[in-house]
Amino acid sequence: MASEFSLTDKERRELLPSGRQTKLHNRIHWAKFYMTKAGLIVSTRRGWFKASDSGQTLLAQNPVRIDNEKLLQITAFKDFYLGARAGSSDEFTETAASVATVETTPEEQIEAAYAALQGTLRADLLARILDNTPAFFEGVIVDLLVAMGYGGSHRDAARHLGGSGDGGVDGVIDEDRLGLDRVYVQAKRYGSGSVVGRPEVQGFVGSLVGLRASKGVFVTTSTFSAQAVEFARHLSQRVILIDGQRLASLMIEHNVGVRVSRTIEFKRLDEDFFGEE
Repeated sequence: MASEFSLTDKERRELLPSGRQTKLHNRIHWAKFYMTKAGLIVSTRRGWFKASDSGQTLLAQNPVRIDNEKLLQITAFKDFYLGARAGSSDEFTETAASVATVETTPEEQIEAAYAALQGTLRADLLARILDNTPAFFEGVIVDLLVAMGYGGSHRDAARHLGGSGDGGVDGVIDEDRLGLDRVYVQAKRYGSGSVVGRPEVQGFVGSLVGLRASKGVFVTTSTFSAQAVEFARHLSQRVILIDGQRLASLMIEHNVGVRVSRTIEFKRLDEDFFGEE
């Protein structure tokens, strides 16, 4: 299919937002499923499909494309897709008009909605952090680092991180539970309009050199300038820059400042269960 439509390598490898499946594979799956429901294709054996008599008839008409709008003209697919909502012709017309223009698969629509919700949650997290004190922000970093497995225990992490800072370093935390190595931390609680530039990152790196440290994390609620990012990329020390968006994403991933409000489980047909080979 990829060769038939002359897809590039990038298009073939493009993933859904979840990163668990390629968009190509997902769309082929749903196209196969929809056309099966419309009675246009039939399965001859596992993994093999061919056009049914109805499918051959449709192909003989040489349609420009077969999409949702085209499939909704088929009674079998209309009954499946709209179900009880197609009770009246007016209702069907209105509903069909809305779904026929959708060219993404159901999974793509779900993941797009999920991505939008995650974006809103990240913005809310950063807004609430900015509403609180710098000390609260340092506490957030402690909670996050502990949740990620650093610092040994919350008590040890809290003892290492915090205070007014010393020479461009706000704190130090053990990289592992045994304290075999340490990571130095700089935290800047800035509004969304502010940018952390190269001079501030350079000052943090200078502090690391003075402490003979090789690892550092610079965390901000705002963003880093392109010059700051480029500077950190070519350092002999390992310095990680975490901007506001990444900070919020890590908080969500490790359940810091958030809680689960709803869990929805999606299940897929187990092809192996039905295979007799």
